Amino acid sequence: MADADLSFLALCALLPILFLIFLKLIVRPRPVQIPIKSRHVFITGGSSGIGLALARQAATEGARVTILARSLEKLEEAKTSIRLSTGIDVAIVSADVCDFDAVKAAVESAGPIDVLICNQGVFVAYELENQEMKEVRDMIDVNLIGTFNLVKAALPGMKSRSDRKPVSIAFMSSQAGQVGIYGYTAYSASKFGLRGLAEALQHEVIADDIHVSLIFPPDTDTPGFVEENKKKPRLTSIIAGSSGVMQADEVAKKALNGIKSGSFFVPCNFEGFLLAIATAGLSPQRSYLMAFVEVVSAGVLRIAGLCFQWTWYGSIEKWHAQKK
Repeated sequence: MADADLSFLALCALLPILFLIFLKLIVRPRPVQIPIKSRHVFITGGSSGIGLALARQAATEGARVTILARSLEKLEEAKTSIRLSTGIDVAIVSADVCDFDAVKAAVESAGPIDVLICNQGVFVAYELENQEMKEVRDMIDVNLIGTFNLVKAALPGMKSRSDRKPVSIAFMSSQAGQVGIYGYTAYSASKFGLRGLAEALQHEVIADDIHVSLIFPPDTDTPGFVEENKKKPRLTSIIAGSSGVMQADEVAKKALNGIKSGSFFVPCNFEGFLLAIATAGLSPQRSYLMAFVEVVSAGVLRIAGLCFQWTWYGSIEKWHAQKK
């Protein structure tokens, strides 16, 4: 009887090890490190907020940085800010990401790109019933179509690079691109769209050693966030407020580290980490250890997700009951 118990215990100890070995054999794409020192990092939405913080961080780490935005005046201010804080000059280029010809000209003028960070974004939180269609179109155009324009313009140069070192395309999504929230109908649609783009694009470019990352920041203390809060529905604040607010520099550091490690999902805080595990689905995964965590945590996190939904729908029911 004792021998049987020992054999059972040995089997229980061996199974996780065998499972880890199995995962190490099958996870794709393979692990990769993407250097940024002395390489060209091109950041959109780079004149303020997370984009400006990313530019500053990349420049500090030795990258040659170009930032793109619509306003030349704000770009000049951002360039001066980076020079004062780091002693490093960055290149600036003005273009509207919704205009493919303008984007293509901007990318060509900047030269071949090693790390493309599509950080531009527009966000207006509002119930769809009350939201103007122009605002909906603006969010889809800037957040999603603008990203298509950037990737389409940058890909030829990235594929024809001479050094053949691994390169990266990163999309700035949002925790609203992991889960839909009251008041985020148009915004979440544009950010969920980035995931489909990222997953399919990774298939298309992996043979060229181009690696795609999808970054999920929570609410971040930026000038845009201040404006968002002026119009945000009260229910949106109640439901989304549990995630807390990060500083732009914190998000930039997490994002750049994720890009350098070639991670497909790049969460920026603990809640985003849990959401990344809970929504892993058929997404690429380079780390067999993270794959193990995703598999063993799936059931528990689904229960946690149902509890969150119970809380959110309870808040909605209570809100509408009070309004009657």
